[in-house]
Amino acid sequence: MFTGIITGVGRITAVHDLGSSLNHGKRLTLEAPAGYLDDVALGDSIALNGACMTVTSFDLDTHTFTIDISAESLARTSGLAELGRVNLEKALRAHDRLGGHIVSGHVDGIGHVSHFERVGESWELRIMAPTDLAKYLAYKGSITINGVSLTVNRVQDFFNADGPLGLRGAEVSINLIPHTVDNTALGSLQSGSTVNLEIDTVARYVERMLSVDASLAPTLKAHP
Repeated sequence: MFTGIITGVGRITAVHDLGSSLNHGKRLTLEAPAGYLDDVALGDSIALNGACMTVTSFDLDTHTFTIDISAESLARTSGLAELGRVNLEKALRAHDRLGGHIVSGHVDGIGHVSHFERVGESWELRIMAPTDLAKYLAYKGSITINGVSLTVNRVQDFFNADGPLGLRGAEVSINLIPHTVDNTALGSLQSGSTVNLEIDTVARYVERMLSVDASLAPTLKAHP
């Protein structure tokens, strides 16, 4: 479990194939900020751009660690098989502050950056989310973009006509303060970039409760 508050920006420095077929995954070597791995143990969870991964080895002297990512995870995420900067967050501990919102580290879909431009002292980021995620997005609701907990300022649906970038779905508008741009890897995004999206956990459960046919639910009997 995570909060969407980025605790460091790392860099993927090497990508190695775990096999020769498309069914094989990759082994990533990442460089973390100095001291970031001091409290990390083998098997710990670290989210990379919002995707929960398991530390398989680490070296405190070089500030590096490795993770293995399956072909299934590669197919459902973006930017995890390429060299470059990634957002890092260690798993939430019971006594930590929940500074963002409850994040599972399970990517729900891939979004596309449709607009990224400075407005005053901040930045406006617009993301085209796929149609199947649109119903989970709401004004002032939470969304996780590349592992960062953010608040939706506006939602515009494009279901019956192509929206920005020729895509259909929902475009969400996000405001990024300078601190977020400076302390995460979001500042390197540009129009057309792909990002990992995770919807709000609460929205997921509400949708499930509303969609289940009551006639199919088991009848609850009162205790005598």
